[in-house]
Amino acid sequence: MAPVAASTSAPAGPNHSVVVVGGGPGGYEAALVARRAGADVTVVERQGLGGAAVLTDVVPSKTLIATAEWLTIAESAPELGIRTGAAPVGPDDDQGSRRDLVDLEAVNARVLALAAAQSADIRGRLEREGVRIVEGAGRLDGPSRVVVTPSDGGTTETLDADIVLLATGATPRELPTAPPDGERILTWTQLYGLDALPEKLIVVGSGVTGAEFAGAYHALGSEVVLVSSRDRVLPGEDEDAAELLEGVFRSRGMTVMSRSRAASAERTADGVAVTLTDGRVVEGSHVLVAVGGVPSTADLGLAEAGVEVADSGHIRVDKVSRTSVRGVYAAGDCTGVLPLASVAAQQGRVAMAHALGDAVVPLRLGAVAANIFTAPEIATVGYSEEKLREQGSRYVTTTLPLARNPRAKMHGVRDGFVKLFAHPEAGVVLGGVVVGPRASELIFPVTLAVTHRLTVDDVSDSFTVYPSLSGTIAESARVLHGSVTPTA
Repeated sequence: MAPVAASTSAPAGPNHSVVVVGGGPGGYEAALVARRAGADVTVVERQGLGGAAVLTDVVPSKTLIATAEWLTIAESAPELGIRTGAAPVGPDDDQGSRRDLVDLEAVNARVLALAAAQSADIRGRLEREGVRIVEGAGRLDGPSRVVVTPSDGGTTETLDADIVLLATGATPRELPTAPPDGERILTWTQLYGLDALPEKLIVVGSGVTGAEFAGAYHALGSEVVLVSSRDRVLPGEDEDAAELLEGVFRSRGMTVMSRSRAASAERTADGVAVTLTDGRVVEGSHVLVAVGGVPSTADLGLAEAGVEVADSGHIRVDKVSRTSVRGVYAAGDCTGVLPLASVAAQQGRVAMAHALGDAVVPLRLGAVAANIFTAPEIATVGYSEEKLREQGSRYVTTTLPLARNPRAKMHGVRDGFVKLFAHPEAGVVLGGVVVGPRASELIFPVTLAVTHRLTVDDVSDSFTVYPSLSGTIAESARVLHGSVTPTA
């Protein structure tokens, strides 16, 4: 896609004032672009630099999952000839013995310390670049003015701006029949206040967040019940990948309740009781409600400024992150484009480059790589098989299991696969799915292929290290070579 020039409807060039409301990935990346273009930049943030992505969401959750991963790896120790002593030696071990190995208070202290350190690094970088940081809540007072209510309760400040970027993120959606109390009924932002592992954690919601935390806490030693309102976990993901993960969850002893919708949750004398819509009651020590997020767009002055908002509360934007109002842009989860930190950051960069007169390439969602940090991980990029079927596209596909890969055998890896989709004549790679350890890293060559319209031959002709898990990606491309029929 060819770059597009900035619209004349927005001010361009240096020496303009920019106000960014929200210091998450979309906000701070936009601020850096604006400063490098010579603009005067102010970032308004009420929670802390990095926003929810750094302080309560991505960084903390993936740090917790990385800790749990060590115990998942330990399951293969006996197979590799390692005596583990008191450590868990397999998925059938008693969860209590595994739980005894984990000091959750220390784990959570490390999680929060890493999040705080990352936030401090972002603040330091912005300050070195000359960005002014204001701690408080910002709201529009018309399209070119932001009013800030300081976090310390001080005097309200008014900031005039040529360009405003809104990057206020989202918060966990709460069920009115299961109000979180931060002790037994929890959102994912409240998990890090626990000082001991839940004996029995009920996870309501089998999307990405629910699946990730269910897998992590089960690996750490909690008994886990995953309540899924759909036929399978991860209903929006590749069907083969989701079925494999659900099978892994069940084989490790997790209880997965399919086609079961939670109606309410309430505290009991020593735990919680989750009532399902069919009348069944599931009892546990804690419940995590992971049923999606809601955009943080209330009290932003959007209606008064004329900024269009969807029925869901998300700010409407185009592919260069413009809102309906001249000079006002938006990025990140508050836009509802894709709830990924990488997408928020790219939206912020594109928005500010466009606003300041640079040529930009509009956001290409078809080239976005995403990963689910379960064990095994699930990474995807490009067209999904479901999308290809829906739009009636012709494609060829192959799926190779990782269990055949020599490097996987060395590490005792049995669960996982590589799946590629390609055009049946041109051979262009249309998309792919990688399921396995470090799938988030392995998806990158497929992302390059999708982004730059490489063919299966381009991929298969490239060298891979032997032995390596990435060898299966090249092998998948070689298999597809035989399915591609070049046109004359």
